[in-house]
Amino acid sequence: MDTPVTFWDAGEMGCGELVLGLRFRLLDLPPGSVIRVRATDPAAPEDIPAWCRMTGHALVSADHPFYSVRRKGA
Repeated sequence: MDTPVTFWDAGEMGCGELVLGLRFRLLDLPPGSVIRVRATDPAAPEDIPAWCRMTGHALVSADHPFYSVRRKGA
């Protein structure tokens, strides 16, 4: 598994806030970097993978409530 460069605890944020926050955090990272996210929202297991598919970022791992996402571009 890729080693995350940062961790973000999104807590109970819902879909809109969650993916917007994830987007801005990924923009601050170099391409290919991995962010580890803790998201306890019950919809996160569907929202995060769907958002990754739509944006081209890679879902490295998903074990609710923890997710690792690699920024595209590497």
